[in-house]
Amino acid sequence: MKRSLAVLLILVALPLAACENMSPGQQGAVTGAALGSGIGMVAGGSFGQVVGAGLIGGAAGYVAGSAMGGR
Repeated sequence: MKRSLAVLLILVALPLAACENMSPGQQGAVTGAALGSGIGMVAGGSFGQVVGAGLIGGAAGYVAGSAMGGR
């Protein structure tokens, strides 16, 4: 469990640190994908479920980020 938490923290921290030059939509996609994958991994999903959660989270994050960036 400690290893999973460490991997999750690294996966969330690295992309967020590199988001300075990204558009709001891109930032939302990265954040959503990281959160979706992390939640799927912590919930104990299979590899396919974790990847699917990351893709869905990324798509939702992109839409939300683009909507917020347009304001």
